[in-house]
Amino acid sequence: MLFHDETAVRVDKKKGLALRCWMISLTESAAKKIETLQNETADASKRLRIFVEAGGCSGLEYGMSFDAPKDGDQELESQGVQFLMDATSLAYLDGSVVDFDDGLQGKGFEIKNPNAKTTCGCGRSFN
Repeated sequence: MLFHDETAVRVDKKKGLALRCWMISLTESAAKKIETLQNETADASKRLRIFVEAGGCSGLEYGMSFDAPKDGDQELESQGVQFLMDATSLAYLDGSVVDFDDGLQGKGFEIKNPNAKTTCGCGRSFN
């Protein structure tokens, strides 16, 4: 399992290899909301999946769902919350921060992606 921390590399002691640690962060408010949603899920074996897929008005869009781990997934952790990502999504989202805003004009979950060249007004689509 890869953990988000201040370092960019983690050493796999069993294999003696340095592994790339992906930097995906959850804010405290996002982590709390995810934990609440996870507790409401009937299947405790499922984890949050953060992903990118084709669509939206800018070409790509963000997605989040609860899902079982799949071959090739990376298991990451931030703010004590474990989540899954596939390799393609990791490439698009490295360095991103996931936030949750539930204020009067709250947008819900929002991904702040430093790799996005352009974004849509809805905040869910990017290029």
